[in-house]
Amino acid sequence: MSEQSILQILLGEFRDKLAQLQGLVERDARFPEAPNKINVAIGMRRAGKTYFLYQKILKLIEEGVNPTAILYINFEDDRLLPLNEQKLAKLAEAFYSLYPENHDRKCYLFFDEIQNVENWPIVIRRLHDTKNAEIFLTGSSAKLLSKEIATSLRGRSLPVEIWPYSFHEFMRAKNVAIDRSLYDAKTQDKLKQLFRAYLSEGGFPEIIGYASDVKQKTLQEYLDVVIYRDIIERHNVKNPTLIKYMILSMIHNVGKPFAVNKFYNDLKSQGYQIGKDTLYEYADHIEDAYLAFSVPIFDKSLRKAQTTPKKLYAIDPGMARALTLDYESDLGRLFENVVYLDLQRHGYKISYYHTEEGYEIDFLAQTSRGQKKLFQVAWDVHDAQTLEREKRALEAGIKELKVEGEIITLDEYLQQGIRVIT
Repeated sequence: MSEQSILQILLGEFRDKLAQLQGLVERDARFPEAPNKINVAIGMRRAGKTYFLYQKILKLIEEGVNPTAILYINFEDDRLLPLNEQKLAKLAEAFYSLYPENHDRKCYLFFDEIQNVENWPIVIRRLHDTKNAEIFLTGSSAKLLSKEIATSLRGRSLPVEIWPYSFHEFMRAKNVAIDRSLYDAKTQDKLKQLFRAYLSEGGFPEIIGYASDVKQKTLQEYLDVVIYRDIIERHNVKNPTLIKYMILSMIHNVGKPFAVNKFYNDLKSQGYQIGKDTLYEYADHIEDAYLAFSVPIFDKSLRKAQTTPKKLYAIDPGMARALTLDYESDLGRLFENVVYLDLQRHGYKISYYHTEEGYEIDFLAQTSRGQKKLFQVAWDVHDAQTLEREKRALEAGIKELKVEGEIITLDEYLQQGIRVIT
């Protein structure tokens, strides 16, 4: 079958899909407004990147763009195999052959999960340099966001990260509208009930509305797909059982320090034979696939910053919840994980901090312009001693680092969310 015949089928299916879309949940993320740049959306698979593209496409059509000027290809489609730069180039050429008028007008090219195409940057660069077109890419690899884009597209692109729903988006997906400015007892109770549901279910768009047992099974299936497609296959991992065990160990420890060296020693004591360098590679692959993230300590001593264990956070509270049974005792750490994800959505550089007296402060967030702020997360502040300890730690950090700081309690978070650093 020719590329033009394949493309006609794909475009027909795509337009049918667009016609069927009802009530898309609007995402808070946006592609940057920057002419002559390639737009790139990165995130874990199933986090909503495809629907983020649909949101943009529908907006373009609403603004008057002719649908025949829009090309959308999902490179997860097995009918396109094998995938290489020649296939990508021929599909793009077929689009212009199918609609010759596109040579004389601006077009919009959407390529979903572009990392599945071998040597994709060669074609994308050429299309960007030779066509009157805006190009939109998605990918399921953090390296696509940094290393691959920086080296392959050489300043031609601007990225945005797509995460599972925030709590605000979760409420929107549930069709719940609450006036937070009131924050009376009734509002507080409703918000707390919803937030507990968010901690349990998480924010992967597809599972909103599923029964609880189906949600858990679906999240576990997501994990399996990411492990095999985005880690084992992509990086040719030789020990699938061990990397899955490492992933489970990391996600079980959200909000806690995780040292690869200690994990290596634990494996040795259980009789596993594996090199420490391989475990560091595994940890890098896990973070690249957006499953778990490591947060370093902030310290002026480079040696201490490198040798102190990093704290771990998961892609989604629901994903962490699906892999643990002790839900009630994990609520504080899940809340901390939610705050971490919110800070990530703001694009902050994140570390944690130990005061000179040894108190730990959960997050030191830094903007791209260098402004810093400390955040101490407190799930339960009914105990006066607990609240006093959190305040003492934060005050010490503020004094030592000479930056602003705040304690984020559940009530404050539900009322106003994360205050942007100014």
